[in-house]
Parts: sequence; structure tokens; C-alpha cells
Amino acid sequence: MKIELNGIKNIIFDLGNVLLNLDFDASIKAFQKLGLNNNVIDRQQAYADPVFYNLEIGKITPEEFRSGIREILRNPNAKDQEIDDAWYAMILDIPAKRVQVVQDLKKNYNVYLFSNTNKIHIDRLLPAFKKEHGFDFPTLFKTAFYSHEIHERKPDLSSYKKVIALSGINAGESIFIDDLEKNIIGAEKAGLRTFWLKDGKEMAELF
Repeated sequence: MKIELNGIKNIIFDLGNVLLNLDFDASIKAFQKLGLNNNVIDRQQAYADPVFYNLEIGKITPEEFRSGIREILRNPNAKDQEIDDAWYAMILDIPAKRVQVVQDLKKNYNVYLFSNTNKIHIDRLLPAFKKEHGFDFPTLFKTAFYSHEIHERKPDLSSYKKVIALSGINAGESIFIDDLEKNIIGAEKAGLRTFWLKDGKEMAELF
């Protein structure tokens, strides 16, 4: 299925599982090795603690996050690097074919990024991307909006309204692409046109 772009001037991409390959279980397994209790191993529980949410909206610093993780793990001796490595383990790659699609779209559309993410992930992802692809990741977009910088996260309606306001776009002339249905529903409430990238669909084949 191809995305219909009639009347569209702006394209807003999600990051994880749209442009960036993720493996949430890799971080769970890494935290297990640091002491995560088997009773909270499922994905919902492992990331249910407020410390993850607070890092994602920039309410706490990476240092405060690491302290919170030590409490969850009941491992006061876990090193900063070990915690960061475990938390980053979910981050895989951004395939070149997806990068090329964004570069091609930039010629005719305003392309934005809106991601629920955090400072630890972004601070490591950006240099890794540049090393692999040879240029800076943010240059792919007119603006990249990260939840920890705008202090709002999907699927909160206020987050989409903030992105629309900060970018100065017309919601009706804009399409938002995300892999999670709840995020799509939130975007539609804000007046954005949407495309739900379901499991098994490849972003590079949408256009």
C-alpha cells in the first residue's frame, strides 16, 4: 500500500520502528543481567516504572534516571556505562534505503521527525548515525522534535498541538506516520492526516 500525498505539504515521521529498527527485548535481557527481577520481565512491566516516562519527557536527568534504575534493579553497584549500555541495547540501525526515501521526500515536502525518546538514546544515536551514513541525522529534517526536549510525548493530544505550533504547519496539509495505533489516534484528534505503519510493513516501500 502506497501513501496518498494529494494535498500534503508536510510529512512527520516517528523514529522507532519507522525509520529506526528497535529490539525492546534486547534491553530487557541486558537489564536482566544487571539484576532485573524475572517477575517484571515482560515488556509492559519492564518499562512501566515512572523513571522511564520521566526521562522521556525530560523531567529528570540521565543521572537521576540511572539512580532510579539502580533502585529498580536493586543493584546499587551498577555502573553508569552498564546502565546506559543496557538501555541503548534496544537501538539497532537506520537502514540506508529509509534514509534515501527521506532525502528524496525532502525535495518536494517539508519533512519532520516527532519521537518519544530520551537524551541517553539520542546522544549515542546521533554520532552512530553519522559514522554509518557520513552526515548528521538532524539534517534529514526541517525540524526534529524529541519528547525530552519539548517535554511532551505521544499519544498526548497536547504533544501534537505543540509540534504543530512549533513547526507552524497546517495540520490538514500534514501527514503523520507511526507504528503505534494509539499514537495515530492521538494525531488524528489533533487534525493531522495519518498513516499507521503496521507490523511487517516497510517504510521505504510506502512512497
